[in-house]
Amino acid sequence: MTAAARRPVLVAPDKFKGTLPAGEVAVAIGRGLMSAGLEPVELQPIADGGEGSMDMLVHARDGDTLPAQVTDPLGRPVTAAFGLLDGGKSAIVEVAQASGLWRLAPEERDALAASTRGTGELIAAAIDAGARVLIVAAGGSATTDGGRGALEALGARFTEAKADLRALRKRLRGVKIVVACDVRNPMCGPDGAARVFAPQKGAQPQEVELLEEGLREWAALARRSTKRDPSDEPLAGAGGGIAGGLWAFADARLEPGAALLLDEADFNSRMLGSYAVVTGEGRLDRQTLDGKAVFEVGTRCRQSGVPCYAVVGHDDLGAFDHRLMNIDVEPAALPLQESNADDVEHAARRLGKRMS
Repeated sequence: MTAAARRPVLVAPDKFKGTLPAGEVAVAIGRGLMSAGLEPVELQPIADGGEGSMDMLVHARDGDTLPAQVTDPLGRPVTAAFGLLDGGKSAIVEVAQASGLWRLAPEERDALAASTRGTGELIAAAIDAGARVLIVAAGGSATTDGGRGALEALGARFTEAKADLRALRKRLRGVKIVVACDVRNPMCGPDGAARVFAPQKGAQPQEVELLEEGLREWAALARRSTKRDPSDEPLAGAGGGIAGGLWAFADARLEPGAALLLDEADFNSRMLGSYAVVTGEGRLDRQTLDGKAVFEVGTRCRQSGVPCYAVVGHDDLGAFDHRLMNIDVEPAALPLQESNADDVEHAARRLGKRMS
């Protein structure tokens, strides 16, 4: 072991979307670094509020994962999970667990019908398990219902004219909800949940406009009922607008997901105790620079003077952007859609030889 590497190398990658979850990426990078003589390594998979957020915090805080019987985006019974932390005092609920796009085959995607009801059922299960602080990771949903289904599962009742929140408020008494938002978009408008994300969830152009109209009516109901208007609120469009619905009707706090989750996982202390940080994701592109987890890691490393490297499936950024993030990038051997754990390990071995 070299003198420089007596402190651990912190391996903190996000998922390679569509191919490898963050935990598998971390293991592959760790193997590659150790095969190049860099030891010890410490694994800390990361996320930005999308898929993998529950696993990230359960791993970082020695939590437990509990199953719950809920409904999928189309109302079918499924088994999902939530994470209990701090001896059960807090919990993390992923919208994607119950209401995720991955739950639906491509031919089943129905952006108009998809509901977040199952997410509300997961929140209820976490509360019933004793949690009083809930982190809701909003990303990866199949839905654009503004969180209506989740709120109804928690007791809210809505008509076109009014919102009856009495049962909801009773259910959430003594409970604090924080939403980890994987995007910064508002609920409505050209940058909103319907127009930007609904096409990815199967919506045709005319359906996008119906969803936009529905979200505007939903925001107007929130404004009349709670004096909170999620239509232009930053972050409210996350999870098909569930972030805005929970903010408006359930008094949730909205936070950028990457920063929140890194703080909750005590990333900074681990980073400061490391020789270097190796992060990564499937594709580095312009979205990475908009507050995604890898960008947040690079920023924190730069501010603290800790060397930062990245193993990625594909790199669409140039040298200037690498300098902006202060990250030394090692692409895997194959494009993103073909990347696997062996590719990641080989790239990490190449990186490890350069680092040592």
